[in-house]
Amino acid sequence: MIKFFKTDDQIIHEEKRLDDGVWVQMICPTRQECEEIADALNVDIDDVQAALDQEESSRIELQDGYTLILVDIPTVEIRHEKKTYTTIPLGIILCDDVIVTVCTEDTPVLQNFVANRVREFSTKKRLRFVYQILYRTASTYQINLRVIDKRRTEIEDRIGEHTADADLIDLHELESTLVYFATSLRANGVVLDRLTRYKRLEQYPEDKELLEDVIVENQQAIEMTTIYRDIINGTRELMSSVIDNRLNNVMKYLTSITIVMAIPTIISGIWGMNVDAQWMPFAHTPHGFLIICLLTLLICIITMLVLRKKKML
Repeated sequence: MIKFFKTDDQIIHEEKRLDDGVWVQMICPTRQECEEIADALNVDIDDVQAALDQEESSRIELQDGYTLILVDIPTVEIRHEKKTYTTIPLGIILCDDVIVTVCTEDTPVLQNFVANRVREFSTKKRLRFVYQILYRTASTYQINLRVIDKRRTEIEDRIGEHTADADLIDLHELESTLVYFATSLRANGVVLDRLTRYKRLEQYPEDKELLEDVIVENQQAIEMTTIYRDIINGTRELMSSVIDNRLNNVMKYLTSITIVMAIPTIISGIWGMNVDAQWMPFAHTPHGFLIICLLTLLICIITMLVLRKKKML
């Protein structure tokens, strides 16, 4: 799908065709649509389709007549029937008077521009538009990171009697997401660093200030990712320790029960041996069986009290 947008007096509206000062938004375009834009702007078809490859790495390339910028942006996906986050490439092509964005999804990063929610946004200020996209990308990373940390907090609150194996799986999913985020943010940081050094891209003073803000926001997102990964590792180790401790308590309880139950078994085995009755205590005593049962019960109670004092029961 291809849409053309243009701003007049900071108000965005949709255009019917390609023209100067237009933003070309390509969402999961077909091969034919990519060829049409590539021919119209004299751009390599491979550069137009670069963002459609999920494994494409972030980079910036200066070509004859245009500049290609590839960055990773966060998006939502369903993994194991649960909502989680991942990253996908976003391609930005800067031509003489046109800017093109290519992505496999209608990402919220660009929806803010279409909905006219970004201040001082103009499709004619191409480089500033790029920096605004990168700023929104870094901000979206931070928002998603806070959601991830909130989910971790919810799992942490359940640690104890309500800890389940599913919580360990959820923590693993969150940790995997943070790995994706960390990798993408570092790659985006390399692109931002190169943007500060390329003289070919004309930058105004206010654009340089915005780029510095983008670098700060991206670095903050990297630090948040690192901190949250460390916290999740600690939470997962705590959950593993709780589950192991719970298993140890169960084994200790079963061992104590086994010790107590062994006492009646030993006594009944001794009195059940096939020997002369005159050598067996209480064999000729009235109510001998009851006396033996009471003595057995008394020994069991004493054993339980000793085990409980030693915190084994």
